[in-house]
Amino acid sequence: MLRVDEQVSRTDTGRQRSANEDSFFVRSPIFVVADGMGGAQAGEVASKTAAEAFAIDLPDAPPEQVLRETIEDANRQIHELARADPSRAGMGTTITAAIVDAQSEEVSIGHVGDSRAYRLRGGKLERLTRDHSLVEEMRRKGQITDAQAEDHPQRSIITRALGPEPEVEVDVQTVPAAPGDVFLICSDGLTTMVDEDRIREVLAGVQSVDEAVRSLIEEANRAGGRDNITALAFRLEDAAAPQRAPESPTLVGSAAEEAGLTAAEVRRRAATAAAKERREQLAAKPKGRRLRTTVKVLAAVVVLAALALGAFYGSRQVWFLGTDSGGRVALYRGLPYELPFGIELYQQRYATPIQTTSLPPRRREAVSGHDLRSRDDAASLVEDIERSQGVP
Repeated sequence: MLRVDEQVSRTDTGRQRSANEDSFFVRSPIFVVADGMGGAQAGEVASKTAAEAFAIDLPDAPPEQVLRETIEDANRQIHELARADPSRAGMGTTITAAIVDAQSEEVSIGHVGDSRAYRLRGGKLERLTRDHSLVEEMRRKGQITDAQAEDHPQRSIITRALGPEPEVEVDVQTVPAAPGDVFLICSDGLTTMVDEDRIREVLAGVQSVDEAVRSLIEEANRAGGRDNITALAFRLEDAAAPQRAPESPTLVGSAAEEAGLTAAEVRRRAATAAAKERREQLAAKPKGRRLRTTVKVLAAVVVLAALALGAFYGSRQVWFLGTDSGGRVALYRGLPYELPFGIELYQQRYATPIQTTSLPPRRREAVSGHDLRSRDDAASLVEDIERSQGVP
């Protein structure tokens, strides 16, 4: 017999969205992630409706049946809400939900859309769901390769969701579970920013699922954070083994952010704590104690060398968008800084025919903000801008 030994759930708005349309529901043995669409308010309504559909006492029925019927009921609710309110027309949401059957040592999964479920076992990561997306259909038909699917500009177009139609087809399956298994459920805000090899490395390389989820969301933001990011994970252990950690409270949607469980809030709290500790350490030192001049000089040299090395490394690894001398959207490699004597830490690699001033405010901000990105994310954003402006 198994039990959920450790569980964590977090959501983050990301770096390029002003609102969070993701929702989740966690109350062991139920775990749910929903990614809304249709505008900030409508998308949030759709995803929250889907997640809250699982705030029930589990009926005495097979888990797959419970998943299918609950998701179908959520679909009908969302569809009716959209029909009753023109401002919510077209709203919808993905959903991926899991129920742990501790007695039978199995996990059942219900799925619609392109949020995903994974299982890590023995260091191997296995994707348990199949995206209901245009790109996934193209890949299955052999029209594109796996590698092309990962970077395809239309990978966010989904072919199945809750809400648009009165009825929806739900994928359900049951997989065996074993002590030590880690299950991850996430929105595509994570998987479009962090590849599966890296997800496996993070899940397998940390001591707790809490640390893993924090790291994954931070990595998604460092890679560009182009969408809302939600991830929840749980580890299964033998019921007779010692309990690893207390269970987290149930959270739905924006309640997570209200509780302060965002990457930005975690970083803020850590910085505050570190500053407090430094002040206490300084106050505890005897007055008049000074470092020798030679140590200061050596420290300065080390710092300058580290900065120079960091600048060189950064200039080779990061990319950003900016405006060239002709006022056009351009792609740069390096860091958006200039050193004394006119030394530039960046190189222009590509210029579009689009004037930055012609872009909508949010797109213009994404260009002028000079956010540091990976090469793939920067190139993808340029393609999105060109496509939105009708550039072939």
